Amino acid sequence: MLWVLLVGTVTLASPLILAAMGGYVSERGGIVNIALEGKMLAACAATSLVGFATGSVLWSLAAGIASATALAWSHWLLTQKFRVDAVVSGMALNALAFGATNFFDKRFTDPTHIGEMPRLPLGAYQALAFALPLLLAYGVRRTRAGVRLMASGSDPDKARQMGVEPVAVRFWAQTVTGLLCGLAGAMIVTNAGRFVDNMTAGRGFIALAALILGGWRPVQVGLACLFFGFAEALQLVLQGTDLMGAKIPSEAWSSLPYLATIVALAGFAGKSRAPAGLGKV
Repeated sequence: MLWVLLVGTVTLASPLILAAMGGYVSERGGIVNIALEGKMLAACAATSLVGFATGSVLWSLAAGIASATALAWSHWLLTQKFRVDAVVSGMALNALAFGATNFFDKRFTDPTHIGEMPRLPLGAYQALAFALPLLLAYGVRRTRAGVRLMASGSDPDKARQMGVEPVAVRFWAQTVTGLLCGLAGAMIVTNAGRFVDNMTAGRGFIALAALILGGWRPVQVGLACLFFGFAEALQLVLQGTDLMGAKIPSEAWSSLPYLATIVALAGFAGKSRAPAGLGKV
């Protein structure tokens, strides 16, 4: 049971880490991003549909990344060029992803098709996910691109005075966000085997909660994702288990990850500090 719990934690935490690191890059650059869920869901659908249609793991992965990146670029365009409120833009993109993935799944998925989707090994996603927080922690402090990202999210006006253009920096930040959310979605559908409507099941919002809980610091955000991954793995292990002789409905165990998210945010979110320039153009 302990080994199953450990493997489950690593597997379920990995897409959370990938998505949360995408959110980290976006928000450290100054753009509020609540559309992680929509990007992941779009990537799930595109990866599955293109994978079954072409039989190519590279084309399916490219489609997943491209769909998430397209939404990320849309978020950049709406917030930076048209000055739409970032929360409104994120909600709109999430709604678009929910509706579009449902439509394309119903329109192009053959329910009688039997076969496996071409996919990369889960270990490849896991290795990248667990390396990312350390790489980003180093990159934002020790590289020119990282310093520009931090400057754009901390004080865009001062960044401009120093010759940094926050809008351009944020475009590349959104590109990275799309890439990482695309990989997160591809990993989710790889683990499941095929696309299922709304299969992200709120993981994008949990990744956002981890970002807040970790105080916008990559290593701490990664640890928060591990905690949420553990809570999700634990509810899978406990399904069908009685508690002190009382039979617990499966729905109660299924709510454990979301309950853990609420409790963690209620207890620790007030102590974290968002980037000073978050939401400023």
